[in-house]
Amino acid sequence: MKIALYPGSFDPVTNGHLDILKRALTIFDKVYVCVADNPIKHTTFSVQERVIMLKESTRQFENVEIISTDDLVVKKAKELKANAVVRGLRAVTDFEFEFQLAAANNFIDPDIEMVFLMSSPGLGFISSSSIKEMSMHSVDISSLVPPVVLSYLKKK
Repeated sequence: MKIALYPGSFDPVTNGHLDILKRALTIFDKVYVCVADNPIKHTTFSVQERVIMLKESTRQFENVEIISTDDLVVKKAKELKANAVVRGLRAVTDFEFEFQLAAANNFIDPDIEMVFLMSSPGLGFISSSSIKEMSMHSVDISSLVPPVVLSYLKKK
């Protein structure tokens, strides 16, 4: 069985994230979507809120499990017997960051493959940060995020 771990902060989850997940499910038999709790990052939503939003947003997908971790992603992947870590790439700037991250992950555990999926056309501009900023300025983001995210953003 081919198992992947798809980590991220998902603060909040976007349709870009869900697009990467859909495409990863065509490659892997099971995908763990992992909310990475990075204490260095300042997040808008708690880990629990992000997990809830992801669970609601991924109900239609089979073979997806939503989890969280405060450990290193490659360690979590090994624990779950995942063959790969999936990451999405939007632009050249993402590549530079992900390239360094992949090298560090390979140093930690060379048995875990890094798999990169390019964002689909029309979704490359979406980021959690831009979603939050547009929402704060009353831009209609309903076509960019799952419905559950809209309700959580309104509460914030």
